[in-house]
Amino acid sequence: MIKAVLFDLDGTFADTAPDLAAALNHTRATRHLPPLPLETIRPQASHGSRGLLKLGFGIEPDAPDYGALRDIFLDYYERHICVHTRLFGDMGELVAELERRNIKWGIVTNKPHRYTLPLMQALGYAERAACLISGDTCARAKPYPDPLLKACELIGVAPDQCLYLGDDLRDMQAANAAAMRGIIARYGYIGDDAQLDSWGAHGVIDTPTELLGLIAL
Repeated sequence: MIKAVLFDLDGTFADTAPDLAAALNHTRATRHLPPLPLETIRPQASHGSRGLLKLGFGIEPDAPDYGALRDIFLDYYERHICVHTRLFGDMGELVAELERRNIKWGIVTNKPHRYTLPLMQALGYAERAACLISGDTCARAKPYPDPLLKACELIGVAPDQCLYLGDDLRDMQAANAAAMRGIIARYGYIGDDAQLDSWGAHGVIDTPTELLGLIAL
Protein backbone atom coordinates (compact mmCIF):
# COMPACT_ATOMS: atom_id res chain seq x y z
CA MET A 1 0.00 0.00 0.00
CA ILE A 2 1.32 3.42 -0.97
CA LYS A 3 1.61 5.73 2.03
CA ALA A 4 3.63 8.57 0.46
CA VAL A 5 4.32 10.23 -2.89
CA LEU A 6 7.56 12.10 -3.51
CA PHE A 7 7.99 14.53 -6.39
CA ASP A 8 10.90 15.88 -8.35
CA LEU A 9 10.48 19.67 -8.56
CA ASP A 10 11.60 21.10 -11.92
CA GLY A 11 9.67 19.46 -14.75
CA THR A 12 7.48 17.36 -12.46
CA PHE A 13 5.83 19.33 -9.67
CA ALA A 14 6.22 22.78 -11.22
CA ASP A 15 6.87 24.20 -14.67
CA THR A 16 9.95 26.27 -13.84
CA ALA A 17 11.23 26.45 -17.43
CA PRO A 18 9.93 29.98 -18.19
CA ASP A 19 11.82 31.54 -15.28
CA LEU A 20 14.95 29.47 -15.93
CA ALA A 21 14.77 30.51 -19.59
CA ALA A 22 14.47 34.15 -18.58
CA ALA A 23 17.59 33.80 -16.42
CA LEU A 24 19.52 32.15 -19.23
CA ASN A 25 18.48 34.75 -21.79
CA HIS A 26 19.37 37.55 -19.36
CA THR A 27 22.81 35.97 -19.04
CA ARG A 28 23.12 35.71 -22.83
CA ALA A 29 22.15 39.38 -23.14
CA THR A 30 25.10 40.37 -20.94
CA ARG A 31 27.28 38.84 -23.66
CA HIS A 32 25.30 40.51 -26.46
CA LEU A 33 23.73 37.23 -27.58
CA PRO A 34 20.12 36.97 -28.78
CA PRO A 35 17.54 35.12 -26.66
CA LEU A 36 16.87 31.45 -27.21
CA PRO A 37 13.24 30.34 -27.64
CA LEU A 38 11.58 28.66 -24.68
CA GLU A 39 10.98 25.52 -26.77
CA THR A 40 14.75 25.14 -27.13
CA ILE A 41 15.45 25.67 -23.44
CA ARG A 42 12.60 23.60 -21.98
CA PRO A 43 14.14 20.11 -22.53
CA GLN A 44 17.25 21.22 -20.60
CA ALA A 45 15.39 22.85 -17.71
CA SER A 46 15.82 19.84 -15.41
CA HIS A 47 19.60 19.88 -15.82
CA GLY A 48 20.33 22.89 -13.64
CA SER A 49 22.70 25.75 -14.30
CA ARG A 50 25.34 23.44 -15.76
CA GLY A 51 23.02 22.08 -18.45
CA LEU A 52 21.51 25.45 -19.22
CA LEU A 53 24.83 27.25 -19.50
CA LYS A 54 26.08 24.51 -21.79
CA LEU A 55 23.02 25.06 -23.96
CA GLY A 56 23.32 28.83 -23.88
CA PHE A 57 27.08 29.18 -24.28
CA GLY A 58 28.46 25.76 -25.24
CA ILE A 59 30.71 25.71 -22.16
CA GLU A 60 31.55 23.28 -19.38
CA PRO A 61 32.41 24.15 -15.74
CA ASP A 62 36.15 24.14 -16.50
CA ALA A 63 35.79 27.02 -18.98
CA PRO A 64 37.44 30.31 -17.85
CA ASP A 65 34.21 32.30 -18.07
CA TYR A 66 31.96 29.66 -16.53
CA GLY A 67 32.01 30.97 -12.96
CA ALA A 68 31.10 34.52 -13.96
CA LEU A 69 28.28 33.37 -16.22
CA ARG A 70 26.95 31.02 -13.54
CA ASP A 71 26.90 33.85 -11.00
CA ILE A 72 24.96 36.11 -13.38
CA PHE A 73 22.50 33.32 -14.15
CA LEU A 74 21.90 32.31 -10.53
CA ASP A 75 21.67 35.85 -9.23
CA TYR A 76 18.99 36.71 -11.76
CA TYR A 77 17.11 33.45 -11.15
CA GLU A 78 17.14 33.92 -7.39
CA ARG A 79 15.64 37.40 -7.76
CA HIS A 80 12.99 36.24 -10.26
CA ILE A 81 12.38 32.69 -9.05
CA CYS A 82 8.60 32.57 -9.38
CA VAL A 83 7.50 35.13 -11.93
CA HIS A 84 6.09 32.72 -14.50
CA THR A 85 6.52 29.38 -12.70
CA ARG A 86 3.28 27.46 -12.13
CA LEU A 87 2.25 23.98 -11.03
CA PHE A 88 1.95 21.51 -13.87
CA GLY A 89 -1.58 20.84 -15.09
CA ASP A 90 -3.77 19.34 -12.37
CA MET A 91 -0.93 18.96 -9.84
CA GLY A 92 -2.86 21.05 -7.34
CA GLU A 93 -5.79 18.66 -7.64
CA LEU A 94 -3.48 15.68 -7.14
CA VAL A 95 -1.91 17.16 -4.02
CA ALA A 96 -5.31 18.01 -2.57
CA GLU A 97 -6.51 14.44 -3.15
CA LEU A 98 -3.38 12.97 -1.57
CA GLU A 99 -3.96 15.16 1.47
CA ARG A 100 -7.62 14.14 1.59
CA ARG A 101 -6.53 10.49 1.64
CA ASN A 102 -3.90 11.22 4.32
CA ILE A 103 -1.12 10.17 1.96
CA LYS A 104 2.04 12.11 2.74
CA TRP A 105 3.79 13.97 -0.05
CA GLY A 106 7.10 15.76 -0.37
CA ILE A 107 9.71 17.15 -2.73
CA VAL A 108 13.04 15.52 -3.59
CA THR A 109 15.02 17.66 -6.03
CA ASN A 110 18.60 18.32 -7.06
CA LYS A 111 17.84 22.04 -6.88
CA PRO A 112 19.88 23.67 -4.07
CA HIS A 113 17.98 24.53 -0.89
CA ARG A 114 18.49 28.29 -1.40
CA TYR A 115 16.16 28.01 -4.41
CA THR A 116 13.93 25.09 -3.39
CA LEU A 117 12.53 26.69 -0.24
CA PRO A 118 11.71 30.16 -1.62
CA LEU A 119 10.19 28.65 -4.75
CA MET A 120 7.94 26.31 -2.78
CA GLN A 121 7.00 29.19 -0.50
CA ALA A 122 6.12 31.38 -3.48
CA LEU A 123 3.97 28.58 -4.89
CA GLY A 124 2.24 28.23 -1.52
CA TYR A 125 3.18 24.61 -0.90
CA ALA A 126 6.24 24.74 1.37
CA GLU A 127 4.28 24.30 4.59
CA ARG A 128 2.06 21.57 3.14
CA ALA A 129 4.92 19.29 2.08
CA ALA A 130 5.95 16.57 4.53
CA CYS A 131 9.57 17.13 3.47
CA LEU A 132 11.67 19.32 1.20
CA ILE A 133 14.85 17.49 0.19
CA SER A 134 17.22 19.56 -1.95
CA GLY A 135 20.32 18.77 -3.96
CA ASP A 136 22.56 19.79 -1.06
CA THR A 137 20.59 18.14 1.75
CA CYS A 138 22.68 14.97 1.46
CA ALA A 139 26.33 14.45 0.54
CA ARG A 140 25.20 12.79 -2.70
CA ALA A 141 22.32 13.95 -4.91
CA LYS A 142 20.31 11.96 -7.45
CA PRO A 143 20.96 9.57 -9.19
CA TYR A 144 22.19 8.26 -5.83
CA PRO A 145 19.40 7.02 -3.55
CA ASP A 146 20.49 9.12 -0.55
CA PRO A 147 17.96 11.98 -0.96
CA LEU A 148 15.03 9.58 -1.38
CA LEU A 149 16.11 7.54 1.63
CA LYS A 150 16.48 10.74 3.65
CA ALA A 151 12.95 11.71 2.69
CA CYS A 152 11.66 8.32 3.85
CA GLU A 153 13.48 8.78 7.14
CA LEU A 154 11.96 12.23 7.69
CA ILE A 155 8.39 11.28 6.86
CA GLY A 156 8.52 7.87 8.52
CA VAL A 157 7.52 5.80 5.50
CA ALA A 158 9.41 2.81 4.10
CA PRO A 159 10.75 3.12 0.53
CA ASP A 160 8.59 0.27 -0.75
CA GLN A 161 5.52 2.22 0.39
CA CYS A 162 6.47 5.32 -1.64
CA LEU A 163 6.09 6.40 -5.24
CA TYR A 164 8.61 8.79 -6.77
CA LEU A 165 7.47 10.88 -9.72
CA GLY A 166 10.16 12.41 -11.93
CA ASP A 167 10.93 13.44 -15.49
CA ASP A 168 14.59 12.47 -15.81
CA LEU A 169 16.58 9.25 -16.07
CA ARG A 170 18.43 10.05 -12.85
CA ASP A 171 15.07 10.18 -11.04
CA MET A 172 14.33 6.60 -12.00
CA GLN A 173 17.90 5.53 -11.22
CA ALA A 174 17.59 7.03 -7.74
CA ALA A 175 14.19 5.40 -7.18
CA ASN A 176 15.45 1.98 -8.21
CA ALA A 177 18.55 2.34 -6.05
CA ALA A 178 16.30 3.22 -3.10
CA ALA A 179 14.00 0.24 -3.75
CA MET A 180 11.19 2.68 -4.49
CA ARG A 181 8.70 2.63 -7.35
CA GLY A 182 9.64 5.28 -9.90
CA ILE A 183 7.00 6.82 -12.15
CA ILE A 184 7.86 8.92 -15.22
CA ALA A 185 6.14 12.29 -15.64
CA ARG A 186 5.98 12.25 -19.43
CA TYR A 187 4.50 15.76 -19.39
CA GLY A 188 7.79 17.12 -18.01
CA TYR A 189 11.09 18.15 -19.57
CA ILE A 190 11.75 15.02 -21.58
CA GLY A 191 13.47 15.29 -24.95
CA ASP A 192 12.08 13.64 -28.06
CA ASP A 193 15.04 11.25 -28.17
CA ALA A 194 14.52 9.87 -24.64
CA GLN A 195 14.25 6.08 -24.49
CA LEU A 196 11.75 5.82 -21.65
CA ASP A 197 11.54 2.03 -21.91
CA SER A 198 15.15 1.83 -20.78
CA TRP A 199 14.67 3.94 -17.64
CA GLY A 200 13.48 1.07 -15.44
CA ALA A 201 10.31 2.87 -14.35
CA HIS A 202 7.24 1.23 -12.83
CA GLY A 203 4.88 3.41 -14.85
CA VAL A 204 4.42 6.46 -17.05
CA ILE A 205 1.79 9.18 -16.71
CA ASP A 206 0.76 12.06 -18.97
CA THR A 207 -1.01 14.20 -16.37
CA PRO A 208 -0.41 14.47 -12.61
CA THR A 209 -3.78 13.05 -11.50
CA GLU A 210 -3.12 9.88 -13.50
CA LEU A 211 -0.86 9.00 -10.58
CA LEU A 212 -3.96 8.30 -8.48
CA GLY A 213 -4.59 5.23 -10.60
CA LEU A 214 -1.24 3.81 -9.48
CA ILE A 215 -1.63 4.45 -5.76
CA ALA A 216 -3.33 1.11 -5.05
CA LEU A 217 -0.94 -0.95 -7.19
